[in-house]
Amino acid sequence: MLDNAPTLPPEISRRRTFAIIAHPDAGKTTLTEKFLLFGGAIQMAGQVRAKGEARRTRSDFLKMEQDRGISVSASAMSFEYREFRYNLVDTPGHSDFSEDTYRTLTAVDAAIMVIDGAKGVESQTRKLFEVCRLRDLPILTFCNKMDREARDTFEIIDEIQENLAIDVAPASWPIGSGRDFLGAYDLLNDRLELMDRADRNKVAESIRLNGLDDPRLADHIPADQLAQLREEIAMARELLPAFNREAFLQGAMTPIWFGSAINSFGVKELMEGIGNFGPEPQPQKAAERAVAAEEPKVTGFVFKVQANMDPKHRDRVAFVRLASGHFERGMKLTHVRSKKLMAVTNPVLFLAADRELADEAWAGDIIGIPNHGQLRIGDALTEGETLRFTGIPSFAPELLQNIRATDPMKAKHLEKALMQFAEEGAAKVFKPAIGSGFIVGVVGALQFDVLASRIGLEYQIPVRFEPSQFASARWISGDRDEIEKMVNLNKQHIATDNDGDLVFLTRLQWDIDRVARDYPALRLTATKEMMA
Repeated sequence: MLDNAPTLPPEISRRRTFAIIAHPDAGKTTLTEKFLLFGGAIQMAGQVRAKGEARRTRSDFLKMEQDRGISVSASAMSFEYREFRYNLVDTPGHSDFSEDTYRTLTAVDAAIMVIDGAKGVESQTRKLFEVCRLRDLPILTFCNKMDREARDTFEIIDEIQENLAIDVAPASWPIGSGRDFLGAYDLLNDRLELMDRADRNKVAESIRLNGLDDPRLADHIPADQLAQLREEIAMARELLPAFNREAFLQGAMTPIWFGSAINSFGVKELMEGIGNFGPEPQPQKAAERAVAAEEPKVTGFVFKVQANMDPKHRDRVAFVRLASGHFERGMKLTHVRSKKLMAVTNPVLFLAADRELADEAWAGDIIGIPNHGQLRIGDALTEGETLRFTGIPSFAPELLQNIRATDPMKAKHLEKALMQFAEEGAAKVFKPAIGSGFIVGVVGALQFDVLASRIGLEYQIPVRFEPSQFASARWISGDRDEIEKMVNLNKQHIATDNDGDLVFLTRLQWDIDRVARDYPALRLTATKEMMA
């Protein structure tokens, strides 16, 4: 991001790795579809709730996602557009899946924030924005659904500036809204962009102009709307900052585009914006040092594990963000946690649920490595160096329930399924020190439904969740003798997580306060760094 940064090899410098964040229903999945459409990756964008299998949304592959029309797992997609190579990581929009989203944001260099033109900044957007801010991620904003009744443009911009404490620079300005929405004026390139309502999959028509005084504007925009447009843009140029790439890359400013994803309007400009202004692959932090993208040796880290993407084969795919180097299929990489060499013979690149073998990949790319459980979230792969990438969090669950297989004969199979989901990061699984069975912990209630649905579909084990006496869990760390003393006296509160780490199960805040008072040398933490 700095002027004195080394020049990246051309293949790396054309990579743009980003995530899309939004409140549910802001139109994130539709926008993802249109990116793939413009990138030539799909021929027809399927609406989220389209009829028939032929038009299923391409980025939602879990059965529950397709049935409910929501994204609950983060999938990665790669596609080309103009001279750039885009790696788009789709994040769950539903707030119950925030942990998956937090982890996804560790693997990207920028984020697109989608907001609804009628609703503005919503609660989930605010939460996700905070995570981006912690990581200083540059953010591009897309104000969607301008073809429906939307709020005043200045009001939307004010709300973003006030709520998120970030400067907003308009990259385009909408012409009308709702039924009167004609398109937008591209402020960065002095172009008029007109929306075609007849064909949703058609790229908007662009008309090059000599600024806002060009007489040809009157041929396309009714006089009253044209007068309003000129007045609003004059005010915007007076009151709002001009786009400054340096401020944007530091996370202090966001450019905003206005459009309608469902009508394919504004999407092309947004894609050009990511390509022209977005950051190249950035250095990744490890406990030992920062890893720069241009380093010749291959390094990467696992930020997500997805089990059973193909239910016919009990496969697990580890999503790996390459931090440096030029990866080639068949390379032998060191799996830092186990210190073993792994030959990566069948790495895949994703196009939503479709995958193709990746013969090569560069820093900034996201590849999938099919494996049988060797790779976990937080694992590092290198050409021999011992590196532990940092910043991938695991959060204490806020909801705990006991889980039982309705058929007692399947208890052993259930244990295997639960371990699989725990390693995937879909839930926390705790084995209490006293008694049999497992306690499942999640961040949001909808995750219980997803788990039950997936265990039923992928393992054919009907399960039921029952209330637990515990409300939350904390990881225990500190002096070993002190831990042993505390564990022996509080057996009924103790469990181990799927990594074998000790956990203190709590009923009330009082339990946590009591441990802090009686064992000052111990720490109970609500997050755990997922580091190999």
